[in-house]
Amino acid sequence: MHLAKNLLTAMIGKLRLTNSLTRKKELFEPINPPEVGMYVCGPTVYSDVHLGNVRTFISFDIINRYLKFLGYKVRYVRNITDVGHLLDNGEDKISKKARLNKLEPMEIVQKYTNDFHSVMKIFNVLPPDIEPSAIGHLFEQVEMIETLLSKGFAYQANGSVYFDLTRYNKLYAYGKLSGRKIEDLINQSRTLEGQDDKKNPLDFALWKKAAPNHIMKWKTKWSDGFPGWHLECSVMSTKYLGTQFDIHGGGLDLKFPHHDCEIAQCLGASDKEPAKYWMHTNMLTVNGQKMSKSLGNAFLPWQLISGNHGMLDRGYSPMAIRFFMLQSHYASNLDFSNEALNGSVKGYTKLANGIRILKEIIYPKHDSLNVNAALINQINKICDDCHSAMDDDFNTALTIGHLFNLLKKVNSLYSKQIAFTDINKATFNRMKTTLLTFTEEILGIKPEKEINGHNLLNILLENYVEAKESKNYKKVDSLRQRLAEEGITVKDMKDSVGWAYNE
Repeated sequence: MHLAKNLLTAMIGKLRLTNSLTRKKELFEPINPPEVGMYVCGPTVYSDVHLGNVRTFISFDIINRYLKFLGYKVRYVRNITDVGHLLDNGEDKISKKARLNKLEPMEIVQKYTNDFHSVMKIFNVLPPDIEPSAIGHLFEQVEMIETLLSKGFAYQANGSVYFDLTRYNKLYAYGKLSGRKIEDLINQSRTLEGQDDKKNPLDFALWKKAAPNHIMKWKTKWSDGFPGWHLECSVMSTKYLGTQFDIHGGGLDLKFPHHDCEIAQCLGASDKEPAKYWMHTNMLTVNGQKMSKSLGNAFLPWQLISGNHGMLDRGYSPMAIRFFMLQSHYASNLDFSNEALNGSVKGYTKLANGIRILKEIIYPKHDSLNVNAALINQINKICDDCHSAMDDDFNTALTIGHLFNLLKKVNSLYSKQIAFTDINKATFNRMKTTLLTFTEEILGIKPEKEINGHNLLNILLENYVEAKESKNYKKVDSLRQRLAEEGITVKDMKDSVGWAYNE
């Protein structure tokens, strides 16, 4: 990113983030600056990616973008879970989907991995630097199991291998990330079918012996089976980022048991805390209620875009949805409602229109030295505020507020309420660079060239100009109405035709 040069030295020591492990907002101090290792738990590819996933990956996309903007050399690893994520009855989610659809498990994996990538692209989420899969790292998972067995943190039972939480808890504290106490968990636990061979009901599977009809299984010295879900992330994060790395992220629902188990596996295998900072995105609600299929208020990304859901008044563009999600801090609840989404459409279109205007403005040559010092200081203060907001735990909501304050100055220049002679070129350039960089590069909000999925804007405008020049006023009126339906207002000027998003 073009503003990253020489920023690392200036910005280091300012960024603070909320560490789920300590429950405090801490100064970000990478283990080996300028390198930063970040691991985020990716999707289990057995169904369409849900909006909770989308919010999580957009949030960490922002974190990845901003760290790189600051000049850090980020290695971002986000995995694909394609085996081992079990239902309560012990059946693998992907195997179940394959059995129900009479497909090979890898057909399910490929289909939903492709769909996941498509959704990420639609929402302008940058791909990770490495995207490993669980099946692709079976050898390394077996190696970690052997290490845990040799160190006494695991045991074999009837062809399965379990992590020994009783043994682990004598040396370390299980549940310190989620705040759960092992004694309370034991009292609340229940033995599930096929798990009565555990020493302790809380012990979790590292390797699970497969039933004869289980589709996805591999041969080891313990049994024909498959790895446990928690194991893959411990293996892949430490393989690509080292036994200790900077940031581990995921949704709040992964704190327990997934992330608590990851910490236990890594400490058991290497006696080292895997991640220095743990970060978690919060939950989604709809009109104040938890998003749930049983309540009929859960919708998928494509339903939100198309509007094909009974609770939605209309469809919303991907960038308007991204803008909506960034108006709330990643660690706060995000509540979906038609009112809130419609408000975000207005906000996004105002921002997109301002960006378009800004790109058209050229600072003119002039000889005036009578600049408005107070105005220049005000603009520079707003630019500084954008940096400060992102340095405060990646506060995108506050950053957007400051960007709109900058946008007011741009609109005032455009409408000539502020004269170019009031500010110097350096101030104008900083305002322009800050607005464009924070909006498009850091927040990843870009003007959408498509209207309702079709590249219509340029075609309609070209037809409008042709109709106007040929004095076909009936067609002019028709095209003006068509553009209005798509949220575009045409502006007839003396020598040209302009346009703006409706606000």
